[in-house]
Amino acid sequence: MKSTKLRSYLSIAAVIAALSFPALSLAQKTGTPPQAPKQPVTVTAQSWQTKPYWAKVDHQLLIDFGNLARFREADRKLGPPAPGVNRVVFMGDSITQMWNLKKSFPGKPYINRGISGQTSTQMLLRFRQDVINLKPSVVVILAGTNDIAENTGIIPLSQTEGDLASMAQLARANGIRVVLCSVLPSVEFWWHPQLKNVAAKIATLNRWIEPYAARHHYVYVDYYSRMKDPAGGLPKNLSHDGVHPSPAGFAIMAPLAQAGIEKALKK
Repeated sequence: MKSTKLRSYLSIAAVIAALSFPALSLAQKTGTPPQAPKQPVTVTAQSWQTKPYWAKVDHQLLIDFGNLARFREADRKLGPPAPGVNRVVFMGDSITQMWNLKKSFPGKPYINRGISGQTSTQMLLRFRQDVINLKPSVVVILAGTNDIAENTGIIPLSQTEGDLASMAQLARANGIRVVLCSVLPSVEFWWHPQLKNVAAKIATLNRWIEPYAARHHYVYVDYYSRMKDPAGGLPKNLSHDGVHPSPAGFAIMAPLAQAGIEKALKK
């Protein structure tokens, strides 16, 4: 082998050794053993999260966050309204789902599209399928309770406001008149009892909804002021659990909603 080639090889070997030496030297000096892989963090669920109901909720959020499957086939079968029929869709959560529209509005072509536990973000995801595609004359939107209840995590009031605004804008863009409803009063959510300041957050959200509706010429239906008690909650004579209306509660809501629908149809 020629000397020039040998020097080249030796130079390369020296560079490799020099680069390796600091790391080897440091390891020898410190004597630090190899770090064991970190153990996964264990999160302990609250007692209210351990029930089978919440396992079903988590599964639903994973496979179909907006639960579009719930009404997909029913929407397809329903088809558009007959000429001259003023169809109304009620969009909401369990409060809407529990509402017997046939009993409260006999003979009216009103469609219930409430899904228990849903937040405004989930409703926005299914708004096209469950509202726009049904071609109603009016949509009655009642949302926000489960946002404040943090059913899908912490949701800032600004996000709820944005979701409500987006639903209203989508409706108007498709020729659907909008009725925005106040969130019903409550002081505590029994399924998330650790949450604080529930009544204050509901009042704050309602103080945004009413002027927003006025600025954009949507109809506002105020259930809140007609149903709240001095503490800002839903009294026992109107609710069995402080969140969902009883028949007596729906009896107050029905004429308010009907008046809002009629006002919207005149616009």
